[in-house]
Amino acid sequence: MNSWLFNLPWVWLLLVPLLYCLYRCKAAIRERIFPHLHFFTKVKKWRNFEWLLKVLVVILIVGALATPVMIDFSDPRNRNGVDIVLSIDGSGSMNASGFGEEESRKSRFEIVQKIASDFVMKRSEDNIGVVMFGDFAFIASPITYEKEIIAEMIGYLSYGMAGQNTAIGEGIAMGVRALRDSKAASKVIILLTDGEHNSGSVSPKEGVSMVQKNGIRLYTIGIGPKGEFDSALLEQLARDGGGKFFAATNSAELSEVYDEIDGMERARIKSAHNVLEEHYFQWFLAPALGVLLLLMWRRRGVG
Repeated sequence: MNSWLFNLPWVWLLLVPLLYCLYRCKAAIRERIFPHLHFFTKVKKWRNFEWLLKVLVVILIVGALATPVMIDFSDPRNRNGVDIVLSIDGSGSMNASGFGEEESRKSRFEIVQKIASDFVMKRSEDNIGVVMFGDFAFIASPITYEKEIIAEMIGYLSYGMAGQNTAIGEGIAMGVRALRDSKAASKVIILLTDGEHNSGSVSPKEGVSMVQKNGIRLYTIGIGPKGEFDSALLEQLARDGGGKFFAATNSAELSEVYDEIDGMERARIKSAHNVLEEHYFQWFLAPALGVLLLLMWRRRGVG
């Protein structure tokens, strides 16, 4: 999406005094003695046209001073977003029915799929990737700006694809790996699990150490009834990773958690300013110069 903007729109206010002066301020007239005045019957028409050309020159010059630019907001370089990796638990326990008796029609994994997809579609300015972990972890989707593809891909995932156990350390480490080539100033991993760390070759402590070394912020989410997930570990990981720990005992709370993270991350980048602009002041200056040359040539011919 391309947008035309003026970096200094207030400069247009100069038109008011300039045009007023152009209308009211009369140029000094030099007396010339010439006996055949009938040769100048069309001077008045030219002077009216000349005044209109002067108005055009003033408008064009003021337009150039206002600095017209075009910004392509679809260009990744013009997005003030963050690079986010959703690290999702896909262990066997995620097949449990909902978060409790009131949510027994869908599995936890299906509920997480829906809420995570909604979160992805809200982050219009970000690049997002997906990691899934169980006994091991793998990158289900590399970081990309194509939100529709990510949301669709999340729908194709299923519990057990990475094994039946819960390797939280692997989930963090693979999230760091997904962000390895990221050039974003702000990088985030959002790890979700319903269990305790019990598998993998990378410990949670080693995983959070990798987060710290790579300047990544780590959020952790524990879902399900209290006691099923290791809240102490998840809270410590988030604290060490510069993020925050959340607990969700039902789908409504989980949706609120993602909404809160969404708001927190937008607040962090609110003051960022990284806009790639194409300047088009020359489109105003070039015709202004052309009209000025015409006026000068005409004056020289009259003189």
